[in-house]
Amino acid sequence: MPPLKIHSLEHVPFEDAANIATWAAERGHAVSRTRLFDGEPLPPLEALDWLVVMGGPMNVDEHGAYPWLVQEKEFLAAAIKGGKQVIGVCLGAQLAAEVLGGQVTANGHKEIGWLPVSLAENGRRAAAFDGFPTSFLAFHWHGDTFSIPPGACKLAESEACANQAFSCGDRVLGLQFHLDYSTESIEKMLHHCGHELAGGPFVQSAEAIRASSQPAETTRRLLDRLLDNLERQWSS
Repeated sequence: MPPLKIHSLEHVPFEDAANIATWAAERGHAVSRTRLFDGEPLPPLEALDWLVVMGGPMNVDEHGAYPWLVQEKEFLAAAIKGGKQVIGVCLGAQLAAEVLGGQVTANGHKEIGWLPVSLAENGRRAAAFDGFPTSFLAFHWHGDTFSIPPGACKLAESEACANQAFSCGDRVLGLQFHLDYSTESIEKMLHHCGHELAGGPFVQSAEAIRASSQPAETTRRLLDRLLDNLERQWSS
């Protein structure tokens, strides 16, 4: 199989493709990106195979403050219609859910830190999660949540958030949680968004988040497995 052309959409300087880009580089795939916050233009769809939509602190409907959200949603809809592999992470998953007809609303709780995710029944059968444990630690940093879009399948959940992952067909995967974050990514979040650590039953302190590097090593291995699964599915 020729190298994949992977393109990431990035909403703020401190949330990039992180471990996704590392996985791609290790497997010889080409990686490009659009820094939407810098006004960079979107690529032609034919220039990419996979579209990875990253996180960000804004809400999906903040069009006034972030007018590029409108164009991004149109591009995301075209990528889905064009059969590209789409992976949305956190805000990216919320954008994908909205484009597909779901709703994005405030979650009952903020969820920030290292907290467990459980695979739903469909998730335990999903090709993307082949080889995953039924429950695993992931990193979270969100206050909003998505509903499962019409025709999509719920794949995962957590105690604080009923919808942690969904798929739509074989080409769209939305993850509310982060397997993509490196330790450096988490430090950037603590620096830029640490003011959000204001307490709550599912909000950890900066000290608790930093307490161990082991979860980041584990999520990196889980991310590699997930992306390898998607790569096999893409090439089959």
